[in-house]
Amino acid sequence: MARIVEVTDLTAPGPDVFAGLTEGQLRSRRDAELGLFIAESPKVIARALDAGYEPISLLMEPRQIEGQGREILERCPDVPVYTAQREVLAELTGYPLTRGVLCAMRRRPLPEVEALCRSARRIAVLEGIVDSTNLGAIFRSAAALGIDAVLVTPTCTDPLYRRAVRVSMGTVFQVPWTRIGTEPGDWPDDGLARLRAMGFASAAMALREESLSMEDPRLRAVDKLAVVLGTEGDGLSDGTIARCDYTVRIPMARGVDSLNVAAASAVAFWELRAR
Repeated sequence: MARIVEVTDLTAPGPDVFAGLTEGQLRSRRDAELGLFIAESPKVIARALDAGYEPISLLMEPRQIEGQGREILERCPDVPVYTAQREVLAELTGYPLTRGVLCAMRRRPLPEVEALCRSARRIAVLEGIVDSTNLGAIFRSAAALGIDAVLVTPTCTDPLYRRAVRVSMGTVFQVPWTRIGTEPGDWPDDGLARLRAMGFASAAMALREESLSMEDPRLRAVDKLAVVLGTEGDGLSDGTIARCDYTVRIPMARGVDSLNVAAASAVAFWELRAR
């Protein structure tokens, strides 16, 4: 039986975990300190539950209690469900609920890089990706196109940011991931050394004259490959490119010089997949 609680005080303990969700980076830092993240929409919440994440509380429009949120409530019988009309919830969170359901969930300790990659053949390394929409889209492509694991560098945005989770359609809970280092200085030297020690060759996705075409047969022949993608705009750092085993470009037409990093990731994951 769901524990339905009507929200009448926006400052009351309980629903306050959902307050001010538009405050991007600050909000996510607070969630990380609390060991929580926010999953949005019934489908995404269901995937998090399937992956074993623990729900702490739900925020739901009344119409969703007997609507799209009903199956979620059946799976979370002892979790408090805070509810109010759409306008009240928008005032609480700072934005209108797109799918009418949010869930605060407990984070889990991240695995060690070596344990995560032990049986992997294709991994993605994300350097300094700061747009959570791009990050979520990259995870969705990674899940669909056979990437075994994703590593995010210390300067990369959090894969459990609310928007990243939503854009990924919950695939962030399906693709194994962890951080490769905790401080900016842990990448690229130490990080790439760890990958080489595990037998991975590294492919830096970058626009350089000396780069290999992604269609080069030498890349397909690599048994264990790490596809390294850089931040929006500037791309990978010069230091990272210099230290990778290959520099790789996507052949372009009609004078286009590059793709958005999320689009580029999908092309790279498909073309460089393990054969």
